[in-house]
Amino acid sequence: MNEVKVMDEQKRDVSLNRPTKRDTTQFIVTRLGSEQYGIDIKYISNISRMLKITRVPKVPNYIKGVINVRGVVIPTISLRLKMGLPEDEITKKTRIIILTLERHESIGVLVDEVKEVVTLDEEHIERMGYEKDDKERFLSGVGKSDEKLISLLDITSVLADIVDV
Repeated sequence: MNEVKVMDEQKRDVSLNRPTKRDTTQFIVTRLGSEQYGIDIKYISNISRMLKITRVPKVPNYIKGVINVRGVVIPTISLRLKMGLPEDEITKKTRIIILTLERHESIGVLVDEVKEVVTLDEEHIERMGYEKDDKERFLSGVGKSDEKLISLLDITSVLADIVDV
């Protein structure tokens, strides 16, 4: 019965020239260097200001160490280094985004800045093809919001060699 109601609402919206509802996804837009990247909001559990990162010996250079958030120890990586960009410059705008993947512990991701939340529908997302170079293998597509292009991160690809996704 609810399906009929939804269909009737969509037909009415079309007949009245109202925008129709589409499947949308919300992304947190972050900045790494001069580029903007979107992270699907479903993976984000917390965004925090810069915390003290305790270094861990004998790990890849993109793993910055661990942080303590409310008594929970969370490994933290540099998204810049993971994507082959220059070393992080810690500023007042630097943030740690705490991500939680399905069935996994949390992981912190260091970004230069958190800019905004955008909602994109499928019409405004261009999906990536299969042949991806080193940096593009971490992208699921490119979104367009207010004439700006946002590279959309495939978080499962970014974290694939860190956690079992």
